[in-house]
Order: sequence, then structure tokens, then C-alpha cells
Amino acid sequence: MPKIIIENLYHKEISAKEPDYKVIEIIHDNYVDWMHACGKKGRCTTCMMIVEDGMENLSELTEREVSYRNLGKLKPNQRLTCQARLKEGTIRIRVNDQYKLPHMDYSE
Repeated sequence: MPKIIIENLYHKEISAKEPDYKVIEIIHDNYVDWMHACGKKGRCTTCMMIVEDGMENLSELTEREVSYRNLGKLKPNQRLTCQARLKEGTIRIRVNDQYKLPHMDYSE
């Protein structure tokens, strides 16, 4: 079963019912708030996640992510949760400090 560990949310572990779901959908299906200013359409970078481990368990970069990389808005260890799909396995991620929600309690 695909699993996400959000390190700076006290190592919160959430899982997907099956593989190949967008990361943002898995997060929201598990009742975790995550920034997404453009409505999950890949038009901004506010849903960015920092991938600490498990990048190989994510789908290939989408055209939008490649475009943001080329513009210098996404680093090699960053992906957009609205674009990346979780395949099998586990990913360890962090919420980018810039996009933390004020009502959430973050660790570290």
C-alpha cells in the first residue's frame, strides 16, 4: 500500500487505498490540510513538497513541473503534490516553510 510520511507534521503517516493517485488527493483524503492556491491545476507552486526520500516512487515529472524546473522554481528534490502521482512504496516529504498554513501545528 502506498504511504506518505510528512516529516514536519510530527512524522504523520498516511496511506492511499491503491497506487497512482495524486499526492495532494491522498493528503486531502486523509484529512490533512495542504496549500493549493490554484485549485490543484499546476498553475502555481504553492502545493510544493520537499521529497526527503522515495522520489523513485513518484511518477515522472509532468510538463508543468518541467517548466517550473526550467524557470528555477522547483529544485531537484521538490515536486508539486497536484502533479506527482504516488506509485507503490513510501515517500518521506516535508511542507515547504514558505507554504505552511497558519492554522496548522508543524514540528521542527
